[in-house]
Amino acid sequence: QVQLVESGGGLVQPGGSLRLSCAASGRIFVVIPMDWYRQAPGKQRELVASITSGGSTAFADSVKGRFTISRDSGKNTVYLQMNSLKPEDTAVYYCHIRKGGLDYWGQGTQVTVSS
Repeated sequence: QVQLVESGGGLVQPGGSLRLSCAASGRIFVVIPMDWYRQAPGKQRELVASITSGGSTAFADSVKGRFTISRDSGKNTVYLQMNSLKPEDTAVYYCHIRKGGLDYWGQGTQVTVSS
């Protein structure tokens, strides 16, 4: 019904940058809010950034000033630009939407920040 496909993870040195992408497809007929979550080993999944259908954004305190979230106008494709990456940003990053009272998740993309 709904698919979320992520791309863009990888290995980067501290201070480096990565850009994640997520495209939603399936039975989605309107522009909807989209989020990025992350989960580090041994930790709970946490909300990193959100963007509304109108383009308003919100960020976790830990990434403010370093990460930006954006979307293609009028589309359900979202990007997470991650700058000044730190080792503590290492995690699996997941794209998320909520539609019809159900939560949908992407398959996750690994981001590793290490020298």
